[in-house]
Amino acid sequence: MSENGNRPLDVLETSVGESVTVQLKDGEIYQGTLAGYDQHMNLVVEEEEDTTIIRGDNVVTIRP
Repeated sequence: MSENGNRPLDVLETSVGESVTVQLKDGEIYQGTLAGYDQHMNLVVEEEEDTTIIRGDNVVTIRP
């Protein structure tokens, strides 16, 4: 992408612990704190007492 290290995994790394909005292929939207991710862009999103694990191939957008 750019020389500033804005690769997708770099963006995820800087977003851990921050509030994110995740949109899935089926149109569903999750909002919460990004608790973690892996190399397949599987995400762990926490909202209050709920923890959601989102499979990376279902994700359309992640907005910090």
